[in-house]
Amino acid sequence: MVVVKIAFILSVGLVGILAHNHQSKELDAKYNWWQHEVFYQIYPRSFQDSNGDGIGDLQGITSRLQYFKDTGITSVWLSPIYESPMVDFGYDISNYTNIQPEYGTLEDFDALIAKANELGVKVILDFVPNHSSNKHPWFIKSVAREPGYEDFYVWEDGILLENGTRVPPNNWLSVFSGSAWMWNEERQQYYLRQFTYGQPDLNYRNPAVIKAMDDVMLFWLNKGIAGFRIDAIIYIYEDAQLRDEPPSGTTDDPNNEAYLSHIYTRNQPEDYGLLQHWRQLLDNYTANHEGPLRIMMTEGYASVSQLMEYYEDSKGVQGPQFPFNFDFITELNANSTAADFVFYISRWLIYMPHGHVANWVMGNHDNPRVASRFGEKSVDAMNMLLMTLPGIGITYNGEELGMTDYRDISWSDTVDQPACEAGIDNYKTISRDPERTPMQWNSDLNAGFSSANRTWLPVNPNYKELNLRNQQQARRSHYKIYQSLLKLRQLPVLKNGSFDPEVVNRRVFAFKRELKNEHTLLTIVNVSNRTELVDIADFIDQPNRLSVLVAGVDSQHRVGDRLKAEAIELAPNEGLVIQLNKRK
Repeated sequence: MVVVKIAFILSVGLVGILAHNHQSKELDAKYNWWQHEVFYQIYPRSFQDSNGDGIGDLQGITSRLQYFKDTGITSVWLSPIYESPMVDFGYDISNYTNIQPEYGTLEDFDALIAKANELGVKVILDFVPNHSSNKHPWFIKSVAREPGYEDFYVWEDGILLENGTRVPPNNWLSVFSGSAWMWNEERQQYYLRQFTYGQPDLNYRNPAVIKAMDDVMLFWLNKGIAGFRIDAIIYIYEDAQLRDEPPSGTTDDPNNEAYLSHIYTRNQPEDYGLLQHWRQLLDNYTANHEGPLRIMMTEGYASVSQLMEYYEDSKGVQGPQFPFNFDFITELNANSTAADFVFYISRWLIYMPHGHVANWVMGNHDNPRVASRFGEKSVDAMNMLLMTLPGIGITYNGEELGMTDYRDISWSDTVDQPACEAGIDNYKTISRDPERTPMQWNSDLNAGFSSANRTWLPVNPNYKELNLRNQQQARRSHYKIYQSLLKLRQLPVLKNGSFDPEVVNRRVFAFKRELKNEHTLLTIVNVSNRTELVDIADFIDQPNRLSVLVAGVDSQHRVGDRLKAEAIELAPNEGLVIQLNKRK
């Protein structure tokens, strides 16, 4: 009887443990799904055209969702798809709860979500709260001073000079050059527009604006999205006293936004409170609805100390799950040393509050592509970094193929508004069109993006060679390496392992990922344009038990090759992911 009783207790205990483990896995899948995710940014206008008008659309994205499942991507982020006059290609929104007709309908969006759910792909929407379009009904009502909308935007009288001339209320500058204030003849006041003339800033000191934006968020959450990427969050609030900003001393051009130090128009204390409010909205929504934790990630170019406060404030109040880390874009380039890379990677991890998750943004629609910024031979090494660093990776569409900027877009084909305003002599230095060209699917007409005679931006002529189909069929390709790295990310050591970096020399750095009872992984990168022979024996415990897990397209090394730690040869801009094999 005793034996039976013990056996029963053990049996019940085992069932309890199994049930607990099952429950833990369910909770992990619900609340922590995002912590080791790779989010793939889709620029809808350039991703896939389904109806032959030369413009990407929702049905086109839906038709390509299987690509993400095949690749190993489980979360996508869509740049704005809302109704818009397209002055800034969707970042000027005239209706926050409808789809831009060029992109489709709300029914098309529902179909996209349904297909994504079927394939296990989560969808994140870009949310643009700082400003609307000047064609939005809110702005039109505000211009007319309709009750309830008088203060929906930031309006000011300006200053009347002795000679009768009216000038803006202060010296604030637009991101896109010139005064941040635009005169409205009908209302006889200036409105604030930190971006283009067609993007008036909303007034978040008006509770009605916050309520309106809360309702927008709930509308899309009810459509089945997994969260939001919040655009331009650092511009939401401005100094209530409208104080002039001091000169920065970095340029003599008074119309250049860099002419001023933006201490009164960016990263104001109120920004954090608004994000904390939206975090609570998302958490409450998750608590009251089925499905995964709805998350928030934010875009903001700011100092590292300012960005860390977005995670949580000094009292521990939570903000977004993570603020984008743009260091690979803003701080590092083809001329950076190994020490530079280690410094900026380590800086984020050191500054980040305990219990939060790092993230790494390699590229986006506003900056030159990885292949154009670091060099075409760096593509695989940069993706190795993205995939083996601790935390979250952000990939811009086409970076998995090593797509390059198309720098030879003509003046007549240029559509980026700031570039158009810069004029024919200066547009190339400003234009964001080169990194926004259509996705290169194959070597057919328009790279398989569209059947149109003319696409909204010209396709990069290199698509005949550089395209997905070619890379799928090749023995070795950027795409296959990217795909293999996504599979590698499932290893526990990359999900939970420690991080230990080392500057090997001026041109080479490495880092280890270690976890008890797991093989240690080592990523090593040569950031220079010369071949390097390096000795890393002092950096690892088992220098004679190294094998290659991932090697680049042009590497002399092959997966499975054994290496000697005392003499690892790295070609220019080469990266390797290496496994340290345990002793048997």
